[in-house]
Amino acid sequence: MSAVGNITVGNNVLHQHSLPPEDYWYWIGLGVLVLFTVFFNLVVTAALAYLRRKTTLLVTALKRAQTINPVDPSEEGSDNQLSKKTKAAEGHDERTKQTGMILPFQPLTMTFSKVNYFVDMPKEMRKPGSMEKRLQLLSNVSGVFTPGVLTALVGESGAGKTTLMDVLAGRKTGGLIEGEIKISGHPKEQRSFARISGYVEQNDIHSPQVTVEESLWFSSSLRLPKEVSKGQRKEFVEEVMRLVELDSLRQALVGVPGNTGLSTEQRKRLTIAVELVANPSIIFMDEPTSGLDARAAAIVMRTLLLMKRGGKVIYGGKLGVHSKHLVDYFQGIEGIPPIVDGHNPATWMLEVTAASVEERLGVDFAQLYAKSEQYREVEESIEQLSIPPEGSKPLTFPTTFARNSWSQFLICLKKQNIVYWRSPQYNAVRLMFTVIAALILGSQFWDIGSKRDTTQALFTVMGALYSACIFLGVSNASSVQPIVSIERTVFYREKAAGLYSPLAYAAAQGIVELPYIFAQTILYSCITYYMINFERSAGKFFLYALFMFLTFTYFTFYGMITVGLTSAEHFASIVSSAAYSLWNLFSGFLIPKNSIPIWWRWFYYLCPISWTLQGIISSQLGNLESMITGPGFELTIKEYLKSNFDYGPEKVGISVAALIAFCFVFFATFAVSLKVLNFQKR
Repeated sequence: MSAVGNITVGNNVLHQHSLPPEDYWYWIGLGVLVLFTVFFNLVVTAALAYLRRKTTLLVTALKRAQTINPVDPSEEGSDNQLSKKTKAAEGHDERTKQTGMILPFQPLTMTFSKVNYFVDMPKEMRKPGSMEKRLQLLSNVSGVFTPGVLTALVGESGAGKTTLMDVLAGRKTGGLIEGEIKISGHPKEQRSFARISGYVEQNDIHSPQVTVEESLWFSSSLRLPKEVSKGQRKEFVEEVMRLVELDSLRQALVGVPGNTGLSTEQRKRLTIAVELVANPSIIFMDEPTSGLDARAAAIVMRTLLLMKRGGKVIYGGKLGVHSKHLVDYFQGIEGIPPIVDGHNPATWMLEVTAASVEERLGVDFAQLYAKSEQYREVEESIEQLSIPPEGSKPLTFPTTFARNSWSQFLICLKKQNIVYWRSPQYNAVRLMFTVIAALILGSQFWDIGSKRDTTQALFTVMGALYSACIFLGVSNASSVQPIVSIERTVFYREKAAGLYSPLAYAAAQGIVELPYIFAQTILYSCITYYMINFERSAGKFFLYALFMFLTFTYFTFYGMITVGLTSAEHFASIVSSAAYSLWNLFSGFLIPKNSIPIWWRWFYYLCPISWTLQGIISSQLGNLESMITGPGFELTIKEYLKSNFDYGPEKVGISVAALIAFCFVFFATFAVSLKVLNFQKR
C-alpha cells in the first residue's frame, strides 16, 4: 500500500472527490439505496391508484385551422362548430344534387380461378408423426368481380374472407399462392394493380394530428394521376367528403382512437373516403360496416361468395330479389329447414351452413356446391371473362407510383411538417426540457470552463463537455421513438396502397426533424457555453454549436433506427439502452483510447460519442498553451491532451466529417429498414 504523508492512496482519492473514508458509510449507502427503491415503488403504486388519464370521445375541431389547399378562401380563419356545417360545406350544398363522379374511372373485371393459399404449419398444430409442413387456408376458390356490382364475402370467423381479399389484392407478405388471377382477361401484375385498386382495412389507421380534409388531400395528391389538375383534385375530394358525409368535419382532427378526435363511426367513414379519393376501379373492403350506424351500413349486395372454415366456397353467384336465389339453393339441400317468414336471409344462411349442421346432415357443402348448377354458371362466367377483349392490352403504367420521387418527398414533407407542428407534447416539451437541462448543467458546472490549471480541474472541464454532449442526446433518441412508431403503422398502410416510395417517406421523416434540432442546438449552446464559461471566441462557440447539432442529429436518427429495426416501441427502447452503455464505455472518456485493449480498440472508431468527444474537446482545449501541473510533470494543455488522449486542433475537421458520416449512415439505415423490413405480417 502506497502512502503520501501517512495517508493512503485510497484516502487521497476519496478526499479529492469529497467522499468520507469511514467504514460505516458502506451501510449508510446500502440503506439509502433500499429507501430509494421503496420510495419509487410507492410513487408508482400511488400514481397507478389515483391518477387517471383524461380522455374524451368528442371530436376535436381546430379553430382557425391551418388547412392545406382550402377549397374556398373564406374557410381560412373561420371557427368550426361541430353541431352544424361549416360555411364552406354549406357553400357546396347545391352541388350535392349533381349525378355522376367528377373523375371517371376505368371499369375492370377481376376473375380468379382455383386459388389456393398455404402457410407454414405452426408447430403447435402439427400432429405427432405427421410429415405435413404446410397449412392450407384457401382451397380452390373461384369467382368473378364485375364492374358496378358489390360482392359480399360472407362466412364464419376463420373461413378465410380476409385471407382471400389479401391474396387477391396482393397484400400477403408470406406464404405460397397458387391459382390464376386476371384483370379484364390479362394476368394480374401487382405493380399496376396497386395503382387502380383500393383496400379499406378493418383497422382504421390514420395520422392523429391531421384533419379529415388533409387526410383526403394527402391520399389524392399521391394517388391520382399527375394529369388530374389541382382544381379537379379539390372538387373530387369535396365530392367524396359529401358522399361519405364528412364535409361538416373537414377541419376536425383525426385524433387517437378511443381517446380524442373522431368517433369510431366517423373514423370508419374516413377510412373508406381515403381509398375513394384514389378513384379506384376495384375496391376491397374488410369489415366495411363495423362501427357504422344502421343507416350508414345499409349497403345493397347483389352477389355473394359464401365460405366455410378451411377457405372453401359453399356458394357463389347472384343473390336475387330478397336473396331468393340464395334461399332456393340451400332449401334445395335435403335436411335444410325452410326459412321462416320475416327471418333475415343472412342470419338464416349462416345458421343452416354451420359446421354442426354439416356434421349432423353428413354432407360437405363445398362438395355439393362444386357439383351444382350454380357452380357451373360461375365457371362459365370465369371462362368467358378470362378472355381479353379483342384489341385490348394488359393494364400497365410507365412508373410504379402516380407521382415522381421529388413530388412524393415534398408532399410527405408537407404532411410531416403538419404532424410535427401539431405535436406540442413532443416538440414543445423537448424544447422546454432543453432549456431546463441546459440550466441544470450550466449551474452544475458554473464557471468550470475557466479553471484548468491542474489535471483534476482539466478533467472536470472535459467532464462538463462530455456531459453536455450526451445529456440531451439520449433524451432525443428516446423521445422520437413513440412518434416514429405511430407514424410507421400509418406508413405500412400507405406503402401497401402504393402512395409513395419508402425512401421518399424516410427522407421527409428525417428532414422534418432538423429545424427542431437546430432550435434545440441554439437554446442549449447559448445557455451552457456561457454558464460553463468556455473561451469567449466566436469560432469556438460556432464549433461547440456545430458539434452539438451533429450529436443531437445522430442521436435522433439512431432513435429512428431502433424503431425501424424492431417490431415494437418497447423493443426499440431496450435495444437503444444497450447501445448507450456500449457507447459510454468506448467513448474514450472513461477509458482513454490508448488504454483500451487492442482487440477492442476498433469499437472506439465505431462509437459516435468518441468522435463527438474528440472533436469538441479538441476544438475547445486542443490549442491552449497555458501550463498544467500534475504529479511529476508540467506541460501545456495542448501537449497533455495530445500525449494522453491523442486530441488536438488537427482532429477537429476529421471529427466533423465522421459525425456527418454517422448522420448519413443512421439515416440511410432507417430508410433501408422501412424499405426492406415489414413487421406487419399478413
